[in-house]
Amino acid sequence: MKNYLHISDLENLQDAVKEAIALKQNPYQFKELGKQKTICLLFFNNSLRTRLSTQKAAMTLGLDVMVMNFGSEGWQLEFEDGTVMDQGKSEHVKEAAKVVSQYADIVAIRAFAGLIDKEKDEAEIVLKSFEKYASIPVVNMESSVGHPLQALADAITLEEHKTIKKPKIVLSWAPHPKALPHAVANSFVEMMKLQDADFVITHPEGYELNQEITKDCKIVYDQEKALENANFVYVKNWSSYSNYGKVLSEDKNWMMTKKKLGDAKFMHCLPVRRNVVVEDAVLDSNQSLVIDQANNRTYSAQLVLKRILEKL
Repeated sequence: MKNYLHISDLENLQDAVKEAIALKQNPYQFKELGKQKTICLLFFNNSLRTRLSTQKAAMTLGLDVMVMNFGSEGWQLEFEDGTVMDQGKSEHVKEAAKVVSQYADIVAIRAFAGLIDKEKDEAEIVLKSFEKYASIPVVNMESSVGHPLQALADAITLEEHKTIKKPKIVLSWAPHPKALPHAVANSFVEMMKLQDADFVITHPEGYELNQEITKDCKIVYDQEKALENANFVYVKNWSSYSNYGKVLSEDKNWMMTKKKLGDAKFMHCLPVRRNVVVEDAVLDSNQSLVIDQANNRTYSAQLVLKRILEKL
């Protein structure tokens, strides 16, 4: 595996999950792999779990870590070809990616969707520009349309907590006051397609995700019906895809409650707005797996970096 840009870059998800779980037992066993090598983490958007977990994962593998935040550090980058750079942007990605490649052995990128121009977001210009111009492996720490490190962490969490071979897993939309990207939901759907599970997506009409991603998935518009006999409920907000980036509804009836959850385990990628997306009674219960998921972010990143280092 040279790059990790999509969950499908893992040759076999089940093998990757087993390996990540084994890494948890002895995280420092491969510390020599990254010796005298460097990873550069480039953040075009804010982060808590992604930054800290990826940094920790790199350190457990012996990597030196450099971090740069493009909101407050560094030049604004230009990504378009043929642009006359006579405005605010001072450096082109063609040079920047090649320079970073001289300083590091792996580069990891985080760049969210703008939620204004669908075509531009789906082009994933930041991630793909670094993939094109960098001469080192590239890791996706969340892009315009995907969050494969989170999806792998979710797969690890599901494996650790499932009690039956083929659980019922529901991805449920929830209300939120802001327009949020589709990346987490997209990668979760892509990951679930690689699982042996009864998978259901539920959301209000108008909140359908990209149909190319949800193709062949069961979609139910009645949340309570979708939640019947669920073993895991993954809750996440996303803005409209068809009416791109818009908040069509803030229907509070879609908030996850203890009553609706039943006996299922609750999952969310965090950060989460309490009593908007999910009520306190769920988050503070022993049915909540959100802290386990956050912990597994380290081991999803460690698994990915280990496999990349083994190929360097």
